[in-house]
Order: sequence, then structure tokens, then C-alpha cells
Amino acid sequence: MAGYRLAMEQGADVIEPDLVVSRDGVLYVHHDLGLSKTTDVAAHAEFAGRMHDGDGLVGDFDAAELDRLRLVQRWPQRDHGHDGRYVMPRFADMLDQVLAFGDATGRALRVYPEIKHPVHFRRRGHDPLALLLPILEARHATGPDARVWLQCLDHAVLREAYERCGNPCYALIEEIDPSNLETMLEELSGWAQGIAPDKDLLWDARGHDGGLVRMAHDMGLEVHAWTFRDDVDAPPFAHPGDALRMALSLGVDALFCDFPDTALAMRHTMATR
Repeated sequence: MAGYRLAMEQGADVIEPDLVVSRDGVLYVHHDLGLSKTTDVAAHAEFAGRMHDGDGLVGDFDAAELDRLRLVQRWPQRDHGHDGRYVMPRFADMLDQVLAFGDATGRALRVYPEIKHPVHFRRRGHDPLALLLPILEARHATGPDARVWLQCLDHAVLREAYERCGNPCYALIEEIDPSNLETMLEELSGWAQGIAPDKDLLWDARGHDGGLVRMAHDMGLEVHAWTFRDDVDAPPFAHPGDALRMALSLGVDALFCDFPDTALAMRHTMATR
């Protein structure tokens, strides 16, 4: 939550959590199924029996157990001064804090959860959608004007979410089949608000416009590209900032950024030219 608060203070328009499910059916904000890269789970001797190949799966731990873990920075090149200080947020708590920050500052902040591994969790007996909807409904956060947008790599599950709650939905895309792209976009345009492609799908191997943004816009779909980072190379561009500049020049509607202050500054610079 400290990281989310910093992003909001820097001016981020949207906060993007990933959702996973504890063994007893509580939605948590965490990117991976595994815990070892981003928590101190390996330091807890009481959990040694649930570690497999050096990792523990989030779905093997009850909420009360996850609450005992402390987060660590997964990226070696980033500041590790906050390791061990913070807990893994429960989604309901995170949502309340972000919406409250927006209300207090007069900003229409959005929360943009990704439903992670829905089929995996359903096989384990927990439906992420069934857990998510009551949280949204209790906060009057459903429907087309809701301040909560939804995303998922599994487009069938995402459409199910759309049909159950009506929130704006964005189809995550990791790769595309050029022979099927137009058909896919046309199908998505019937219910989704937009697509959220890997940024590398926006351009070709030389960094030239690949046409995806234009094609999606022609079908009435927004384009939200991911993920832009200051401290990770972004080939074929010489500098990560060049990839960010290119995406904005192509007309993407939103960006997923680890460093929102950088993206906001670039957006401002390009808008005032």
C-alpha cells in the first residue's frame, strides 16, 4: 500500500492490483502464484512443510497465515530498504484505501484489478469472480460507470465478469495471431471496453508502428499497453523512455507503468508540444 500511495501522490490516474486467492477464499493483491520472490515466506520455519522447490503457493496458505508474511522487493536493481516492512494487502482493504484517497483529494481514481489464474483457482475450489463481486457490490462499484475496471488474460472469464457485473473490461493480450487478429478484435468490440496488449505488440522488430493501435481504435476499442519501466531495457529501443514516447505517439489510451511520475512527465511534455 505504501507503493500505491506513492503512485497516487505522484499523480497516477489508476492503480492496478493483481488478484490471487488464499486457501480459505480471501482475495489478496499479489502478482505471482508463488510467494518466495516477493515475501519472507522462506524465513518462516512453521511453513517449511508447504515449500516446494523453494517456493510456497499462495493458495496453500490461509488468510491469517498470509497476513503474517512481509513483503520484499523482487527486483535486484531496486531499493530494498523497505523489505520486511509491509504486509500483502487484502483486496477489499486496498480498494477502500484507494477510493478513499480519491474522494479525499477530489480525484476520480480508478482501480484496475487483474483476475489472475482464474481457472487454477476454480480447480482449487474458489471462483475469483464469486469472491470479487460481493466486494464490488458492497461499495456500489459495479456497472459501466464504476471506478473499478477489470482485466484478465482469459477472455472467456473476462466476458463472464462483464456479464455478471457490467464493469468496463479490458482484454489482456500477450501475443497475437495476425491471421486471427481482426476476428478477435471484432469479437471483443461487442462487449469489451478495450484491449491491454504487451507493449511489444505495438511495434515491429525495428520499433515501427505495427498497426495494432489503429486497428483497435477503428473497432472502437481503447488500447492500454504494458509494462513500462525506467530500469529495464526495452528493445528494440535504445532507452526505456523511447518506448514510452513511441507508445504515446501511437495514441495509446493508457499505460501500465512501474514509475508513474516518469510516464506523467512524458505525457505532459508531449501534450504541450
